[in-house]
Amino acid sequence: MPRDLYMHIGLVVIAVILLDQISKVLVRTMMTEGQSISIIDGFFSLSYHNNTGVAFSFLAGQRMLVTIVQFTVVIIVALILYFLKGKTLLFDISLALILGGGIGNLIDRLFYGKVTDMLSFSIFPPIFNVADIAVTVGCGLLLIDAFLDMKK
Repeated sequence: MPRDLYMHIGLVVIAVILLDQISKVLVRTMMTEGQSISIIDGFFSLSYHNNTGVAFSFLAGQRMLVTIVQFTVVIIVALILYFLKGKTLLFDISLALILGGGIGNLIDRLFYGKVTDMLSFSIFPPIFNVADIAVTVGCGLLLIDAFLDMKK
């Protein structure tokens, strides 16, 4: 596998982690929990909330279980990426996004016991963060890659 591919995958993972952690640090230091700042009136706001569970606060308060499951998923995604890298560029990017997002939220769980969320859209009730976006986009791209693979 070309060395450039390793570098590009690594850059995607690192970029997601950095964007996620920088945005969370800014929110934690410049806002108080529960505070909301309207950016686009009635549509988008920055809203500082912490989530001890997973999506939609599912399993809230189950810190150890959620951390172990998330750590396991991060390891599995990293192993899949390592052993199947180069399958397609879309596949590699999708797993890199998922891995970066998973690590970003895992950092929060390990150091704070909860995940900092801040992006709130009126049309989509859950509040989320950069890592969540990366995981969601990565999963969407992975589905597209699987669909394209089926068409071959």
